[in-house]
Amino acid sequence: MATLFFSFSTLVFADVAPADYRQQLSDKVWEENIRVPNFQDREIIEGAAQDILEIKAPYTAEDATIVPVSIHTKIPQSPDKYIQKIHIYIDKNPVPLVGIFEFTPHSGSADLAMRIRVDDFSYVRAIAEMNDGKLYMTKSFVRAKGACSAPPPASMEESQKLLGKMKMNTVGELVLGKPNLMQLMIRHPNITGLAPLKVGSHVRPPAHFVKEITVDYNGEMVMKAQLTFSVSMDPAFRFFFVPEKEGVMTVKGVDTQENHFSSTYKVTLSS
Repeated sequence: MATLFFSFSTLVFADVAPADYRQQLSDKVWEENIRVPNFQDREIIEGAAQDILEIKAPYTAEDATIVPVSIHTKIPQSPDKYIQKIHIYIDKNPVPLVGIFEFTPHSGSADLAMRIRVDDFSYVRAIAEMNDGKLYMTKSFVRAKGACSAPPPASMEESQKLLGKMKMNTVGELVLGKPNLMQLMIRHPNITGLAPLKVGSHVRPPAHFVKEITVDYNGEMVMKAQLTFSVSMDPAFRFFFVPEKEGVMTVKGVDTQENHFSSTYKVTLSS
């Protein structure tokens, strides 16, 4: 039974939860259910001890199904030292893993941006795995709820019709030999399998989402990603690549129903 204290006109319960109890709960889920199965006893450097990457996400999401998140790295991708992978997790999602993104020195920068689904108040975490095996983590707390079980929007039918179609374009003026930003969007409903077909329905379609993409430029890998339904409908990504000359970017993808799709984009100084 709670103990009641009286102080002037304020009533305070001794067992009131701390203001950051949701953050504490998310950390508990990370430590007990995610960290060890995925990283065993490897040291993960975080907080003030790391200066490799940071994550930006809204503290309160306007729409839990399309939460913008971006990863900003603080080192260039050089042959001697580079970020080999970035692991992204949402602690309290039904499937915590958002994706594992692989990079090479041809990326120039391992910065990354996308839209994700957040199912409950949770930390979103990014873990950078260096080419020497060291791990660095950053996190951001997001207040959002119900994304993975939300009824699909009307636009989902259009995404199904255009499944696998892609749009690509470079951002800004192309600069050879330097990291250039690329935008990629893939039309796909990215069905979670947890949402009804419509409001009031008990029929849930099976999960169906993009599970892997590979990106190369003139035959050299830029990025490869293993993905889950925690990525929003019509997956959209921003990433960097270093063009030494004009050429062709090729993106290949596959979804959980083994549909394969691909697209190319000519990168020129006039694009």
